[in-house]
Amino acid sequence: MKILYFAHVAKAVGRREDEIRVAAPLSADALWEQLLTLRPALAQYRSSIHLARNSEYAGKDEQFADGDEVALLPPVSGG
Repeated sequence: MKILYFAHVAKAVGRREDEIRVAAPLSADALWEQLLTLRPALAQYRSSIHLARNSEYAGKDEQFADGDEVALLPPVSGG
């Protein structure tokens, strides 16, 4: 599974992407547990980050599997 980080989240974790392996599909909460173990700096952003799976926003009931591309999307503002 490829994990992509953007903007201030990438700066906080010190990289733009990670690769992780999962044996079985993970819920969003289980994925977050793995990500926080790998990159503890993400904890401060968890409440504001949206997950996307394979270029689609992911809901709370989404399942994430090996081979997926997961983006951690910080809030955006526009005008």
